[in-house]
Amino acid sequence: MSQAPFQDRFRDHPTLGIADWVLRGIGQVVLQNNPISGAVILAAIFYNSRIYGTVCLLGTVIGTLTAMGFKADRGMVKDGLFGFNGALIALALVAFTSRDFAHGNWPNWHLWSYILISASFTSVLVPAFGALLGPHKVPGLTMPFVLSGWWFLGALLQFSTIDVSSALKPTSPADFTGPRPDYTWGTWFYGITNGIAEIFFQDDWVSGVIILVGIAINTGIGAGMALLGSALAVGVGVVYGAHDDAIRDGLFGYNAALTAVALGGLFLRVNWPGFLYTVLGILVTARVWASMGIFLEPTGMPVLTSAFVFVTWAMLLAARGFTALTPIAPDEATTPEENLSRRREG
Repeated sequence: MSQAPFQDRFRDHPTLGIADWVLRGIGQVVLQNNPISGAVILAAIFYNSRIYGTVCLLGTVIGTLTAMGFKADRGMVKDGLFGFNGALIALALVAFTSRDFAHGNWPNWHLWSYILISASFTSVLVPAFGALLGPHKVPGLTMPFVLSGWWFLGALLQFSTIDVSSALKPTSPADFTGPRPDYTWGTWFYGITNGIAEIFFQDDWVSGVIILVGIAINTGIGAGMALLGSALAVGVGVVYGAHDDAIRDGLFGYNAALTAVALGGLFLRVNWPGFLYTVLGILVTARVWASMGIFLEPTGMPVLTSAFVFVTWAMLLAARGFTALTPIAPDEATTPEENLSRRREG
């Protein structure tokens, strides 16, 4: 009888299993079903801020326990698929209610209760999007987080017991205009590394590098795609004269990095047409992020990961119409390397 891979050793453990599932949930934010990746990523968040690290862990636990309490599909729970949206909504709620966005502020009890409800609700939305998209063999991705994020963050503007930061204040699209900036090497370096970190709302390039390492532990191809996605998105910003601060803060890169991981070998098999299709998705995602920013700024709502979701959904739905592409169903997707191996064996 063959021994389970090290990363799967505690997946079915009677007592340590839930820790495995929670760590997988953190890894699933960047589409990695690996508890070791999740642990490294959590360490990257704690490196930047123990506040963000705590709420990320809490949100993942809440999402996972909610699914267990309602007896969701056990395989999905074990794969961390009910935890990652909870992690993101908890991080977002703290980020957009803190005076210090970079490191966060400890929530008051009103916000703790708000996080509890919102993280639980993301687990309700997971099977809802599964029912809508399952027949098309397209994953829900982070849409439960995006939708609940807009709803719960928007509601905060009506309440007085939880302060919101200036990042949620409505502004004019005119604020985005101005002369072309002078870019430096720092634009590229910080834009690319912060682009990875901003997936988890972390404004720290070291955290971005550690997160990239966490992805690489599970898949080298996936890590390369994330790096490519963030780099090409920075290139889009530079070529078209985006604000230097927006690029350096990683705002152009984080959606594109996720699109690159999703299309670059996970839900589409890697071949030359698939690679070019992924590059197209990256370039489009960077522009969609900019466009969504303009549409949403008058309301005060952030883009979150909506650009990644919309572009990836569109391109996965379209992929079955192109014979040069080989889509991979969500329940069969593991890592780009394993997807390629199965293709060769078949």
